[in-house]
Amino acid sequence: IAPAELPALHCTVSLLRSFERADAWDAWTVGTHGLTIEFEDPDSGRARSATYLPAVAQEQGWDHGIAFDSLMRKAGYGGAITAALRREVAVTRYQASTAKGTFAALFGGGQEDGGGLQPQRDGLVGSNGGRGKWAFA
Repeated sequence: IAPAELPALHCTVSLLRSFERADAWDAWTVGTHGLTIEFEDPDSGRARSATYLPAVAQEQGWDHGIAFDSLMRKAGYGGAITAALRREVAVTRYQASTAKGTFAALFGGGQEDGGGLQPQRDGLVGSNGGRGKWAFA
């Protein structure tokens, strides 16, 4: 991305939070939870992992099975996805707080007031060019 393209750039920033181990491969809510999976490839013995942000399954119109199988493929697994293999996969679910906007609104875009995304003790706080503050919750 060239510097001249930054004013037209739209961004989404996701702050990942509330990580917890899921009891089963399908113990998560579409549109609420993101997933990280870790498993050993039964064909090669290779460790595999992948993640999807919470919005992915909902945006794609996927149910639990389609999303989970897609995530296994994303991890590089090309074999048969069986019920037994799904039970062997370690699943961590998480949530995200997001902020959307133009690059300048989210990151300050060189504003003299130093606006944009700033680290704070209780998360991340930003400004939208002097038109108010927003924060991750």
